[in-house]
Amino acid sequence: MLEQLNTPNKVVGAKQVRRALKDGRAARLFMAMDADPRLLQPLVQEAVRQQVPVTQAPSMKELGSACGIAVGAAVAVLLR
Repeated sequence: MLEQLNTPNKVVGAKQVRRALKDGRAARLFMAMDADPRLLQPLVQEAVRQQVPVTQAPSMKELGSACGIAVGAAVAVLLR
């Protein structure tokens, strides 16, 4: 499922994900299971409220790698 993030049509990071959810541009939310729950909770709640599917990634390192960045990522969103 993480291979879907191998596209330029995504955003990575809490601020950009929050903005994409707010603007209604999010198609699917990816979250790392080892990320801080205080960071994830409001983003997941907003995704559920907007009926955006949520997918879990095993770790921040794997999510960052799937997004093509050299550091870990807590959240990412595929855009519509």
